[in-house]
Amino acid sequence: VLLTAAALAGFALSDHFWLLCLLGIPYGLGAGSVDAALNNYVAVHYTSRHMSWLHAFWGVGAAVGPYVMSWAIGTRYGWHLGYGSIAAVQVILTAVLFLSLPLWKKRHSDATESEEEYEAPIGLRQAIRLRGVKAILLAFFGYCALETTAGLWAASYLVDCREVDKQTAAAFALLFYLGITVGRFLNGCVADRFGDKTMIRFGLSVQ
Repeated sequence: VLLTAAALAGFALSDHFWLLCLLGIPYGLGAGSVDAALNNYVAVHYTSRHMSWLHAFWGVGAAVGPYVMSWAIGTRYGWHLGYGSIAAVQVILTAVLFLSLPLWKKRHSDATESEEEYEAPIGLRQAIRLRGVKAILLAFFGYCALETTAGLWAASYLVDCREVDKQTAAAFALLFYLGITVGRFLNGCVADRFGDKTMIRFGLSVQ
């Protein structure tokens, strides 16, 4: 989270496109690390319901982003202020996470003590060899590509191709993330009742 905060602060201070591209590297590494760590933690210690709600609350933050940017664009500081504001929030979140580390460790130790058989974590090479992992990675890559493309370019498409006002386009972009958020929240309400396989089959049937 601290790495993403630093990258966002760099975005806010940047005046060159190549620098934005360069800062995208630490930003991507930080965001990817957060996703991997939180998804693994919830998958190990909680249920599908909690995983859906975790991703739903990600959507809350993703929906707020375009709104903040639309507000920032309307000021004299422009998009720089938008990235700076989100960077400040990330710094606060980093502090909260550092302060809450003892709680995460306690939850892990409690779960380990309650398990009758403890399985040691496997390495990356072993994980890749597991049945279905390669297919999951490919599917996840495709989903992320679609979601990221729609999320990043929705506002730009509305402005450049549909001649929508910039502030209005940024506000409309949050509707995409709002739809994801509501869907994941509702999914969490029924996920444990129907089971993972049923939910996956239902999801595929409505694509």
